[in-house]
Amino acid sequence: MSFEQDPRGPRPVVQRPRRGALAPTLSVLGVLVVLSLILAELWTEVLWYRQVGYFDVLRIELVTKGLLFFAGLLLMAAAVFASMAFAYRSRPLYAPVSPEQASLERYRASIEPLRRLVLLTVPLGLGLFAGSAASQHWKTVLLWWNAEPFGTKDPQFHKDLGFFVFTLPWWQFLTGFFTAVVVLAGLTGLVTHYLYGGLRLQGRGARMTPSARIHLGGLAAAFLLLRGVDYWLSRYALTTKQSELITGLTYTDARAVLTAKGVLAAISVIIAVLFVVGALLDGWRLLPVYGVALLVVSAILIGGIYPAVVQRFQVTPSALQLETPYIRHNVNATREAYGLSKIKVTQYDAKTQGTTQDLRDDAATIPGIRLLDPSLVSDSFGQLEQNKQYYSFPDTLDVDRYTLDGKTKDTVIAVRELDLAEAPTGQRNWYNDHIVYTHGFGVVAAQGNERTSDGKPAFFQKGIPSTGELGGYQPRVYFGEKAPEYSIVGGSQDGPQRELDYPDDKNASGQQNTTYTGTGGVEMGSTFNRLLYAIKFREQNILLSDAVNSKSKILYDRSPRERVQKIAPYLTLDGDPYPAVVSGKVVWIIDGYTTTNRYPYSTLRTLESVTSDSLTAQSESVVPLRDQQVNYIRNSVKATVDAYDGTVTLYAWDEADPVLKAWRNVFPTAIKPLSAIDGDLMSHLRYPEDMFKVQRDLLSRYHVQDPGAFFGQQDFWRVPSDPTGNIKADDQQPPYYLTLQMPDQKAPTFSLTSTFIPASGATNTRNVLTGFLAVDADAGSEAGKRRDDYGALRLLQLPRDAVVPGPGQVQNNFNADPQVNQLLNILRGGGSKVESGNLLTLPMGGGLLYVQPVYVRGAGANSYPLLQKVLVAFGDRIGFADTLDAALNQVFKGEARETGNTTPPGTTPTPTPSGAAPPSGSSSQTATAQDQLDTALQDAAQALKDSDTALKASDFAAYGTAQAKLKDAVQRASDAQAKLKNPGTGTATTPAVKPTG
Repeated sequence: MSFEQDPRGPRPVVQRPRRGALAPTLSVLGVLVVLSLILAELWTEVLWYRQVGYFDVLRIELVTKGLLFFAGLLLMAAAVFASMAFAYRSRPLYAPVSPEQASLERYRASIEPLRRLVLLTVPLGLGLFAGSAASQHWKTVLLWWNAEPFGTKDPQFHKDLGFFVFTLPWWQFLTGFFTAVVVLAGLTGLVTHYLYGGLRLQGRGARMTPSARIHLGGLAAAFLLLRGVDYWLSRYALTTKQSELITGLTYTDARAVLTAKGVLAAISVIIAVLFVVGALLDGWRLLPVYGVALLVVSAILIGGIYPAVVQRFQVTPSALQLETPYIRHNVNATREAYGLSKIKVTQYDAKTQGTTQDLRDDAATIPGIRLLDPSLVSDSFGQLEQNKQYYSFPDTLDVDRYTLDGKTKDTVIAVRELDLAEAPTGQRNWYNDHIVYTHGFGVVAAQGNERTSDGKPAFFQKGIPSTGELGGYQPRVYFGEKAPEYSIVGGSQDGPQRELDYPDDKNASGQQNTTYTGTGGVEMGSTFNRLLYAIKFREQNILLSDAVNSKSKILYDRSPRERVQKIAPYLTLDGDPYPAVVSGKVVWIIDGYTTTNRYPYSTLRTLESVTSDSLTAQSESVVPLRDQQVNYIRNSVKATVDAYDGTVTLYAWDEADPVLKAWRNVFPTAIKPLSAIDGDLMSHLRYPEDMFKVQRDLLSRYHVQDPGAFFGQQDFWRVPSDPTGNIKADDQQPPYYLTLQMPDQKAPTFSLTSTFIPASGATNTRNVLTGFLAVDADAGSEAGKRRDDYGALRLLQLPRDAVVPGPGQVQNNFNADPQVNQLLNILRGGGSKVESGNLLTLPMGGGLLYVQPVYVRGAGANSYPLLQKVLVAFGDRIGFADTLDAALNQVFKGEARETGNTTPPGTTPTPTPSGAAPPSGSSSQTATAQDQLDTALQDAAQALKDSDTALKASDFAAYGTAQAKLKDAVQRASDAQAKLKNPGTGTATTPAVKPTG
């Protein structure tokens, strides 16, 4: 047998190209890099939490997230895999011949080699997304599992509020998750059935195989059952529904929407049964179609049209009568949820004219009026106490209280922090940034109501080393708001001291060095830990530098807010941590809030919006709360961070808060009881500013408790805009800490205050005062116990017909007063800038007193504001003097300049007869006063020039002399101006009370 050769010759052997090792190697390396990054991040977190003593927080969070992730992954992946596998295995053996199936055959042929891969990757991919989404609800799960009752029932469903806050979110999460599982399983099953012929859109005969009908019908029934559950649960969610006027159920919701949702839930269950019947019985296949049509029509008629008809024809004509009980529910719930239910309201018929006796009656209040503006004097602190350029103070300082000479006084305090951004560029390198420059040094504190003769802050704690009335304390600040990203500190006792401690001109090197000996920081002794942190911070020097030794520690996550947030992720933290010297240590104090957006009937507020004001708009150190909606808030936790070793301590401040109770069930050892707070720390705890901002925002509407008045909205208020300038016109005036005495108090107390004016109208805004709010911010000094009055809100409500100037009107009066303006123009001479301090308001003399410090900043690059004058207003009277007491005397003794008509109502001024001689001596007095004024103005201008020259030359002695001359010239000009206005009065009156500032 012979074979003929192929005339075309032998077929060439096709050799497949060999795959190189480069691609697999790179893939493996990529995976290893990713895994090493994840390992470094995870294990360094473990080391950090262990070091700070809160490892249980990380463990519980990770375990809960992990369980939810794997549960979500398994449920989604299993459902999708089962649906796709069942659809494939139940495919018809012979697909009907049709153009549709011929087209699908090509797709089946191309997918077949990858079928097993698709069958695994699609469920796995969807499972990963589902697991990731489920793990984000770890807080919902833990709160449901550890729920606590509120002890109060809602007025509609008569369920404990804990059901709405803790249980309802859990059931809604489960419903939503299982709905997503059923929908995705149904979609993947539907596509598989269609691709393999179990479902047809064209051709004759049945469009669906029995297996496909049962499969998809069962999934549709499951979906409808879940829809029924969702309809039923959404009835309870109406308690937080936001409408135009209130939050919660309205009349239409209670009488129509609740019924509609119940009916739709029942219809969904019935149609689910129809789908099951239609899937099992071949002759009943159209039943589900009719059922779906019924559900759609019902949703339109019952869920949409019926409530609209009730609202339009029943509610709208009688809205006030029908909505009254629901408005009352909203008012009561809102006031309770935001801590406003116990506010004490006083009708306050404020005077607009005061007397000397009024001043004497409130003399005890005068020393507590804070003149030092913490938002302006940062530059003064910096120029006078910064010492070196790599130190800095925050742009807004903090207000606290300290006992000086046996008396508790308001204080402006700041930490001298390390600020690497300000260090000389030539000194910036890895070694200096992370080994040498490691910490700030000391606090600087000044009395809030005093100043030096030339207008500087009156410091009682200052300098490097730190000296003053606070005594000895640990001044080194390793943990602060401007601390470097990380520092490597510590070492053996006999090793070199690498850390810069503080500048010291007496030392040959110009500085003192130190070695950190605190307990803070993660140990870097092992090579493995050094490798982990080198990976974490992407820095090889951590592994290679000889400055890192067996005794070294690494400090990171050093911001007080960041540390507390990691340890207590369930808290919303106040935007302004503040420092205090407590028991020989500098500690940062931070207020923590528990919140929810599920409190029935309470009005929702966006925290970022209501805590933003002129201060947060221009400051980097004071920030608004994070952007989240809440309708319940409690200042439930006080947290401290030790500035030296980073120790974080949480104290339960509101132990009755059900939300805090639930979290304490989750983390039983994380929060200490209130009884653990010692007396020294207690004396520095204050009412939190952000909490007060939220409350004043709500109180602008919810001071109205009568449903009829609330419905009319005529008596709503708003917080006035900050009138002091340098900010946007719509930025709200911030609240202010100061010591004052409310009418029902027996003595002045440290308080936080704000004012109200009428809500803006369509065309204009009346800037008259309608209310004054103060909260007792003093927690006392008794260990483990708050003062009884701490947190007491007091509202002075002015009569509607009262015309007491608001902050904006008072500022306009200050700016428009001709004599004030003239003296301010003198201070502006030589390029100097006049800056208005915080406009404080407080009850005094039977009315409301406004006090504003006036600062002057020189024209030089290194200038800083100096407190030179004080403006005071009471009604339409204005006082303007060097000291607060002198300005008060002008107002309360009748010597102030009137901003309005000075003629008493109902009288006519007596004209000077024609040709009559002026009063005896008035002509010569006027001429003399004019000469005095001209001379004083010339002297003031020269003093300003001398001040600028001295400042540019850094001659602070000459600068102080020039400022003293300027002060003297301004006072002489003020006296001469007073003589010109009232030539018969002689010289200016000497203040009757001793100046305090």
